[in-house]
Amino acid sequence: MNVVDHVTHVINNKAWSGTSERHGEVHDPATGKITATVDFATAIELDLAVQAAATAFSIWGTTSVAKRTEILFRFRELLSAQRLEVARLVSAEHGKVLNDALGEVSRGIEVVEFACGIGQLTKGEFSENVSTGIDSYSIRQPLGVVAGITPFNFPAMVPMWMFPVAIACGNTFVLKPSEKDPSTSVFLAELLADAGLPEGVFNVVHGDQVAVEAILDHPDVAAVSFVGSTAVARSIYERAAKAGKRVQALGGAKNHMIVMPDADMDIVADAAVNAGYGSAGERCMAISVLVAVGSAGDLIVEKIRERVAHLKVAPATDPKADMGPLITLEHRDRVASYLDSGVNEGAVLAIDGRQHKIDGEPGGYWLGPSLFDNVEPQMSIYRNEIFGPVLSMLRVDDLDEAMELLKSNPYGNGAAIFTSNGSTARRFQAEAEAGMIGINLPIPVPVSYYSFGGWNQSLFGDLHIYGPDGVRFYTRAKAVTARWTGIAHNATLAFPTNN
Repeated sequence: MNVVDHVTHVINNKAWSGTSERHGEVHDPATGKITATVDFATAIELDLAVQAAATAFSIWGTTSVAKRTEILFRFRELLSAQRLEVARLVSAEHGKVLNDALGEVSRGIEVVEFACGIGQLTKGEFSENVSTGIDSYSIRQPLGVVAGITPFNFPAMVPMWMFPVAIACGNTFVLKPSEKDPSTSVFLAELLADAGLPEGVFNVVHGDQVAVEAILDHPDVAAVSFVGSTAVARSIYERAAKAGKRVQALGGAKNHMIVMPDADMDIVADAAVNAGYGSAGERCMAISVLVAVGSAGDLIVEKIRERVAHLKVAPATDPKADMGPLITLEHRDRVASYLDSGVNEGAVLAIDGRQHKIDGEPGGYWLGPSLFDNVEPQMSIYRNEIFGPVLSMLRVDDLDEAMELLKSNPYGNGAAIFTSNGSTARRFQAEAEAGMIGINLPIPVPVSYYSFGGWNQSLFGDLHIYGPDGVRFYTRAKAVTARWTGIAHNATLAFPTNN
């Protein structure tokens, strides 16, 4: 890509620049150079996309399940064939290394495959003769126009957590991706059009807060899905719910990994490095807190230090790169500032990512992996979601103290434990205050036929994303009671009862 590239909206399967003069800049995080400009929508452009989706819903909402599934199967095949191109787009604008981007695309494809089974997933129930000559049954129907607002850290996967299920259920969709890495969503829209998706069923509108607020306030948007920080998730939930919309807003995280003394410390160190520093720590399911129980702490620090020394921090174009840059200069500087504040608050900076060797251009948004030891719960590095390659380790005496940390933390996205004791694992599974639990694995992201979502301040709304909860979110249940024989001829004002 180069500076003359221009990313437009997609409305009715066509690139659409609109009349707004507002736009943003897209950077290559590995160099700091501008690679493209992206259109920013006003409420006018957003309304055009919603009206296109509303018009399309009048037909798509009654299109047969077989036809919808056929198109999704074609999309899945096109996406699989183009997965490398999608991953390259992700790497170019986000900065994550190519194998990480390929993994992201694969997890998105899994949700598309789940959505291809929509005929099985939306079946209702039927009860014959609930009363004499009367049957009762349930059906699930689409909502109408639904919208997704997605973050920069997974520009392919998170949109595919939303739109394949929504579209399969018969809804039409308006996507507002992150303005920091918008090209992936446009490419996905092109693949959907190539798969035969009718005009208006899937639309992409770029922008900032102006576009987001237009989505939340638009009377024809029936539901909103969001993934991002807790502060924004809460705001979106409150504003959209006040407007009468169905909302699922997934927020931030401070994922804990408890390490028991009986765990295999080599496996622990590998897991901590992979889950803490993969994608430069810019994952809502990244491990950001290690809780070392008893004697586990000293071994963990040394083993992580050994592994970090061999990590190659470099551009995604380097096939040997383990970790790339952070998404923006401002975000890199914010994450790096925690290295100073942690030391000032009394934590031990066991590994300083600012000293790590960088194999990339100096203008890139680089920060190597860092590790704090002897962190205390009152410190800002523990309380705040850093969202970068910074691990914090707390030391506790026993499992009770570790579990109390989890319970006291306001977030509840994911939590993991490493142990060789089955009783310990079962207790953790039962008592941990988190929506997704890992036992001897650090990133417990559910497969597509379960659902992804946290507890507490990591989720606003009552339904998780994709999987069975995704189907429930994008449909409404309707109960039908029908009688075709023995129709009564005598009027009665009594409440109907079964007989």
